[in-house]
Amino acid sequence: MVISIASGKGGTGKTTVAVSLATLAGEISGKEKRRVFYADCDVEEPDGHLFLKPEIKESTKAYTLIPKVDPDKCTLCGKCAESCRFNALLVTKKNVIVFEELCHGCGTCSIVCEEDAIVETEREIGVIDEGKAGSVDSGQIDYIAGVLNVGEVMSPPLIKMVREKVDSIVDDDKIVFIDASPGTSCPVIEAVRDTDYVVLVTEPTPFGLNDLKLAVGMVEALGLPFGIVINRYQDDEKGGELHRYVEDKNIEVLAEIPLKRSIAEIISRGGILVEEDGEMKNIFMGILDRITKHGGLLNG
Repeated sequence: MVISIASGKGGTGKTTVAVSLATLAGEISGKEKRRVFYADCDVEEPDGHLFLKPEIKESTKAYTLIPKVDPDKCTLCGKCAESCRFNALLVTKKNVIVFEELCHGCGTCSIVCEEDAIVETEREIGVIDEGKAGSVDSGQIDYIAGVLNVGEVMSPPLIKMVREKVDSIVDDDKIVFIDASPGTSCPVIEAVRDTDYVVLVTEPTPFGLNDLKLAVGMVEALGLPFGIVINRYQDDEKGGELHRYVEDKNIEVLAEIPLKRSIAEIISRGGILVEEDGEMKNIFMGILDRITKHGGLLNG
């Protein structure tokens, strides 16, 4: 089963939820010898390693393909630029200019070129780290993370590579937790696509509600089952605008994580909630139980 954790905005506690779910699932599944994966697809700011503290076994450079034009073959017909919906090519009177940062590596330009003047070359965009977190006693987690190069703007190709790494591991019993980028744009869609369940993390603020609505619209458009976790929850929020929206939309609330100083202290020192707080462990066990109804997470 593949579960993605996303949020409409940054700072809601998405990674806190993701590493806690992966850690708890690792503890439970370790007894059953089932593999648990944490895939950090928040490639622009991956920070799951701050909590899981994995031992990196392998670091592989990641490349995307960009077009290279042979001026001796090119007739400057302009078909390559016309076919590029990302405006990564500009045909002038003298040559073809390639804007590498805009290229999505789709290869359309090389396909439409009737002169075979375009070949695809590699451009480094980041690295993929792989390793292990946890321990044999507490439950191990397979750790995979994409790390985008500083200044690089094209994150979807790297996210796709991280997903392909996980998907290529043949194991029908594996449990995968994908930590997606915040927001609702292309990087998030690339991370959550085709997952079995989406956990949306939000907070009871006007900005949190506004961006939650966008995130709900995204997962509904993708046709994915989902539920929400309300972080930094306070009892006086009951009956507020967030709860009215959730009730009107009939959205499943997986859990409400209270606003507590002790929780903030654990997070601030890089601790994992389910390892240090018994109440939090029970709350996250409840989340896993609710997700189980949608895909048999822990009961096969």
